[in-house]
Amino acid sequence: MSLGAIPGTGPNTSPLPVIRKSKVKTLADLPTDRTLVMGILNVTEDSFSDGGAYLSADAAIDRGLKLLYSGADIIDVGGESTRPGAKDVDPELERSRIIPVIETLVKAGAVVSVDTMHVSTARAAINAGAHIINDVSGLTYEQGMPELIAETGVPYVLMHRRGTAQSMVAEANYENVVSDVIGELRTLRDEFVAKGVAPEQIIIDPGLGFAKDAEHNWALLGHLDAIEELGHRVLIGTSRKRFLGELLAESGTSRAPLQRDAATAATTVLAAKDQVWAVRVHDVVGSRDAIEVVKAYGSH
Repeated sequence: MSLGAIPGTGPNTSPLPVIRKSKVKTLADLPTDRTLVMGILNVTEDSFSDGGAYLSADAAIDRGLKLLYSGADIIDVGGESTRPGAKDVDPELERSRIIPVIETLVKAGAVVSVDTMHVSTARAAINAGAHIINDVSGLTYEQGMPELIAETGVPYVLMHRRGTAQSMVAEANYENVVSDVIGELRTLRDEFVAKGVAPEQIIIDPGLGFAKDAEHNWALLGHLDAIEELGHRVLIGTSRKRFLGELLAESGTSRAPLQRDAATAATTVLAAKDQVWAVRVHDVVGSRDAIEVVKAYGSH
């Protein structure tokens, strides 16, 4: 997409696209009558689906604007891959990747979530205008994160994950995955609240694919109502994940990540029927269309 063709943009007069400031959105401006769509923007070199595609600031901003004008309610910007086995990224490098992108997208009127596990990056992102912190660290959250979220008052995605990117596959052992995940999320939630985070700031993500195998993921998708009983908004992330590829495998070969968008949209239907707060996806158009179908179906 040419930046010059997007309303509110102008000619390039610096290494980054210049975008004329528009009315900055807040979470309060977002629809409340349907499931929201959070578009994924990986400013990384090794994400499982699109690593390296948007590593430069220009490429990331262009992709972010495409997501925005395709109907994304929120754009989730991340500078560190969190896939199983991913290598750690120094927070300074992470910030250098994402801060210019956040600033530009916020100026364009986007509601921006930032996918980070690091307190220093979260603070810098909030200062750059980010509206939400999306932290996948789960039970291994970084010291100081609850205090930062309490201090700033921003919404915080509290996700379930055991272990780290390097160890979480071995941690996928549950007696009952639904009750175990809900119990661990409740304990984690209570820790954050005890440190000053308001309950209404918290958004719950059961962490599909994080220390969970395919059967665990399907079980959690089948019990979204139980997760919602924790009393918080719920975010679901299934997009292009391995368990969808395994489901669609042919002759023992898993479906490639870029060919999993239709299956992702099907899980968006499941989430929207359960009235979850938002879905986190790569293909914004497919999930927006799916949500509109569910909305229309439910009105008759």
